[in-house]
Amino acid sequence: GKVFSFVVGESSSDDFEEIKSRWSMLETEIRKMGYRPDTSSVQHDISEEEKIEQLRGHSEKLAITYGLIKTSEGTTLRVYKNLRICVDCHNATKLISKVMKREIVVRDNKRFHHFKNGFCSCGDYW
Repeated sequence: GKVFSFVVGESSSDDFEEIKSRWSMLETEIRKMGYRPDTSSVQHDISEEEKIEQLRGHSEKLAITYGLIKTSEGTTLRVYKNLRICVDCHNATKLISKVMKREIVVRDNKRFHHFKNGFCSCGDYW
């Protein structure tokens, strides 16, 4: 497969507008399944809406969304992070794996998270 890199808040990619649009559609779908942004990991003294906007720019969300755009149905997505996955991205990825019927593997700085059908191999303990 191919390797692509994403950085938190990155917006310079040629595909960024498509990624943003697709994430918006994904977010709508997972909200129907109960997703609510968890801003507890956003440590800035800003409004709740600004915190939610920052969560939308997390690199794993960008990478997963890009992977969904660029790969065929059923392809396992693999994301490697240099930091721990935040609770919001963990919750969102569980739901994305279910709604998109994809296995998603996220390797953060502590462990591998295997997301499949709305569950993570870590049992939500990491």
